Amino acid sequence: MRIVTVLVLACGVRCLSGQTATGDSSPDASRIENEDAYGWKAVQAIDSGRQQFLARCASCHGEDGGGGARGSTIVKVDQPRASSRDAVRDLIRRGIPNVGMPAFPLSDEELDSIATYVLSLRAASAAKPPATGESTPPVHPMPAGMGVSIPFVDVAQPKPGTWPTYHGRLNGNRFSPLETINTGNVQHLAAAWMFTIRSAPRDLQVTPVVAGGVMFLTSVNEAFALDARSGREIWHYSRPRTPGLAGDAASGINRGVALLGDRVFTVTDNAHLIALDRRTGQLLWDVEMADARQNYGATSAPLVVNDLVISGVSGGDEGIRGFLDAYRAATGERVWRFWTVPAPGEPGSETWGGRAIEHGCAATWLTGTYDPESRLLYWPTGNPCPDYNGAERHGDNLYSNSVLALDPDTGTLKWHYQFTPHDLHDWDATETPMLVDAEFRGQRRKLLLQGNRNGFFYVLDRLSGKVLLAEPFVKSVTWASGIDADGRPRLLPGNEPSVEGQRVCPAVAGATNWMSTAFSARTGLFYLFADESCAIYTKNDQWWEAGKSFYGGSTRRAPSGTASGKTLKAIDLQTGKTAWEIPDVGEGILGSGLMVTAGGLLFYGDGGGAFVAADATNGKALWQFNTNGRWRAGPMTYAVEGNQYVGVAAGTTILAFSLR
Repeated sequence: MRIVTVLVLACGVRCLSGQTATGDSSPDASRIENEDAYGWKAVQAIDSGRQQFLARCASCHGEDGGGGARGSTIVKVDQPRASSRDAVRDLIRRGIPNVGMPAFPLSDEELDSIATYVLSLRAASAAKPPATGESTPPVHPMPAGMGVSIPFVDVAQPKPGTWPTYHGRLNGNRFSPLETINTGNVQHLAAAWMFTIRSAPRDLQVTPVVAGGVMFLTSVNEAFALDARSGREIWHYSRPRTPGLAGDAASGINRGVALLGDRVFTVTDNAHLIALDRRTGQLLWDVEMADARQNYGATSAPLVVNDLVISGVSGGDEGIRGFLDAYRAATGERVWRFWTVPAPGEPGSETWGGRAIEHGCAATWLTGTYDPESRLLYWPTGNPCPDYNGAERHGDNLYSNSVLALDPDTGTLKWHYQFTPHDLHDWDATETPMLVDAEFRGQRRKLLLQGNRNGFFYVLDRLSGKVLLAEPFVKSVTWASGIDADGRPRLLPGNEPSVEGQRVCPAVAGATNWMSTAFSARTGLFYLFADESCAIYTKNDQWWEAGKSFYGGSTRRAPSGTASGKTLKAIDLQTGKTAWEIPDVGEGILGSGLMVTAGGLLFYGDGGGAFVAADATNGKALWQFNTNGRWRAGPMTYAVEGNQYVGVAAGTTILAFSLR
């Protein structure tokens, strides 16, 4: 206890004698009088510890230890975790994984210095009267009329004007009932505000969420709350990116948040699920879903179902074993896990002939949908691994390339449908499993719609998984001649990758991809982007390694002359045929998503960087705004105080539009 006494005295002299620089409450050896009286070694330890603290800790906990955007205060004297030097040393060495603090493998000397300095900060804090109205972490005040109480967000029956979940609605329709902005006045749409995330490492893939007049959005390992009327920042949470990741997690992708009560949920690049305080952005809990050193990551927005937060993982080309998790929203306790690759001996493992089952992939990296009436959760899964070589995975490879229908309370599988059994072309089924209640061929039915990467548009009975319709939506489909009544594809010869290379259509990016689709009950049309493309697929004997991709081959674009080009298509639900299309809306399948509104409008981003509003009945362009940006995210719309806004991410900037 002698060292603590020395530190309290030293810090007390400095803080209470008026010999500190303005705004600087940290002890400085050069400013302490009668240093020998308090122990020169202790003063040296304080000075050394201060340098170590500023280099390693201040970015999260603030220079004075009072807390920052990424970490809480460490100077409160009632914190039992840091009550002694040994406790502080142990805390630094081990970290606190459940709240996001990493472990620091420091030397004993470094640990001693930092622990000594932390205790001096605590002593200084105890001697200093608290500042009135101090907030940790610092945040801007909520806009007038907001934040006094946090309205409950009912994602099952959302209030008009909100966009409370990634797809806007649990059914994934990307249809908004708002109609203030419509075909008659959309020409008066103008930019209202913009917000740029300067730290974003790549073009944003986020769909913003809006509830209670506040917009929540993300980039990799950071989240923002904005005044949805003006774009003014309310709070910002961030943590450092994780080094040494593989695949999409390493590239800096995050697609958004989920909301429930006073909490905001998002994932981190290293496969953690975190909960933030909706008012302040303060970290409330942090759970590790999987070990990132085994090639796991996370990229997509979670989904809230009742009191559970559902989240999947990325790593679907890196040899992970895919799964879907459900966590208790209040505590972060895991309630259930569904493995998308069965363990040897479990049902479904017989569809994996060979050793690839150990690293079978079937990642769950896109947000699913939910039917509250039927109480079924629907989640799409990715490709099996290795992607292009099936020699060590004979069979269908369940549950890759599938849509899963699960009991949301227990994770029990109710049914599944596999779009592409034994996939050899990286055609993930991670396209939105859209839920539609409609009359289909004379009968009112609960339907599931998906435009799949393999080139077919599907209509399923979502209560049973039965295939009701499957029609190609692109011309270039060379792997199958059609889909049989039992849902199995009729395979064509010459569609398997080879060592020399085999031309197959669609290309590896697919006839479509993960970007959002849309459906309007008013038009009866399903909207998606389609790409006429082919690729040369090759295979090799590459095997799994930590930190590397697990493709088992490669692809290249087919020679020139192959049909190519992105088209916006409107597909008739009843027939699967294209009702109308807009050709040449960009190069490559990756781009913006789609949204349709009750105002009769279809919003999308084109290949030239323009944000476009078209007539949803015929595709006629009615308005556009040139951004000179690139599209990787879907549009959304919301209303605050009677004013409707349309929001979208262009490049690294969020744009909001409203009527002049």
